[in-house]
Amino acid sequence: MTSYTQIFENNKRWIEQKKGTNADFFEHLAKVQNPDYLYIGCSDSRVSAEEMMGLGPGEVFVHRNIANLVTTIDLNVQSVINYAIRQLKVKHVIVCGHYNCGGVRAAMIPRDMGLLNPWLRNIRDIYRFHQEELDAIADENARYDRLVELNVEEQCINVIKTAALQLSFQEHGYPIVHGWVFEIRTGRIIDLNIDFEGILDRIRHIYDLTKE
Repeated sequence: MTSYTQIFENNKRWIEQKKGTNADFFEHLAKVQNPDYLYIGCSDSRVSAEEMMGLGPGEVFVHRNIANLVTTIDLNVQSVINYAIRQLKVKHVIVCGHYNCGGVRAAMIPRDMGLLNPWLRNIRDIYRFHQEELDAIADENARYDRLVELNVEEQCINVIKTAALQLSFQEHGYPIVHGWVFEIRTGRIIDLNIDFEGILDRIRHIYDLTKE
């Protein structure tokens, strides 16, 4: 286990490494951020956005919460989406879940979990929407994995429902929304290949926020 004081030693070595590669690294970093990607992922300590994507500081705008949810009443995630799209002009929004997600697993257990209940209800609702498909999966672990995927897809739809996304895509043709799952057992990113424009078209008659 890394000690608290060791973290600061690690930081010093990281600074030296960055300056050794590029003497002006931190000078450039301090000026402005101009990421092409907004990443909405799970808070799980085993999933590091920039590291698994092979990107560095300034290249990804990151928001993380339990089970990578995008809910209408969470002002944190809604503010992040608005800022990333309207101010940073990101070109891609990625919702990334991961297999072996504790939040999704907790939602599969019919038990009172106190303060977590309203948060987990969002995932339990997704199970209800897809109950026939999920209950038909005999293997519990496979059912668990499938709910992780369905949760990602639903959160992608929730991003697409936002005015910031719809208005920006109408005007500029971006950002595009993507759904990923991180296979924590292998380190591989799996693109769920959601039909972004198809979803946008299908929900337009209910969720269209582009009209004045």
